[in-house]
Amino acid sequence: PKFPSFQRMTKPLKYCSKLINSPTILSYSPFCHSTRFLPLPCHFASTFRSVKRQSRKNPNLVSSFREKPRISPSVSCFASSSPMATPTQSTESKPFSVLFVCLGNICRSPAAEGVFRDIVKKRGLDSKFNIDSAGTINYHEGNMADPRMISAAKRRGVEITSLSRPIKASDFREFDLILAMDEQNKEDILEAFSVWKARGNFPPDAEKKVKLMCSYCKKHNDKFVPDPYYGGAQGFEKVLDLLEDACESLLDSITAEN
Repeated sequence: PKFPSFQRMTKPLKYCSKLINSPTILSYSPFCHSTRFLPLPCHFASTFRSVKRQSRKNPNLVSSFREKPRISPSVSCFASSSPMATPTQSTESKPFSVLFVCLGNICRSPAAEGVFRDIVKKRGLDSKFNIDSAGTINYHEGNMADPRMISAAKRRGVEITSLSRPIKASDFREFDLILAMDEQNKEDILEAFSVWKARGNFPPDAEKKVKLMCSYCKKHNDKFVPDPYYGGAQGFEKVLDLLEDACESLLDSITAEN
């Protein structure tokens, strides 16, 4: 079918109502929106004050719009409340970020995240912390924590809901403290960071963020948190004992320094 010309398509709505009923334009009717048939030139009522263009007869005449742009009162109220318009900044401090890291992020580090989150919540400091966990490998990425660890923690009133993920370069920018469960984890973290450091910009003290979890233990003399994956139920209880000890001391240390 022949479609009407552009001049006919832009005629008034009276013509449009007849045109749409025509069988020759039936397939085109979805595009026949009312705004397509407004008479030309058309005028829209605006809340903003209209400004005429600069006169061609007198090129030296400068429009007042160019000198002093007018802002609608409704817009000016948003402009005054915008963060860009006020030099004052929020007085709230940035949450302290802690990342717990083990090998696969399914046993020790998610348990550490859950224990520390529980202690922080009991002290009413939820809004002051950003807590997460990761692994040095991506083998279990997207999986929940080991069911044995979830059960052992639940018996102590600790919920573990995190999903496994590998550590990434941005973690060294986003987190204030990165806690490794053992020496091998720490070495793997620093080795990965040495590669990332050559490719991007990082804080000068980024490497100092990496510490051992058991360095915060007060009641236990263990140097590292053992991996309970291939052990029995007692191994998971041992891990939780160490983590509860270290996390209590960790929170005390952070709150004292900040």
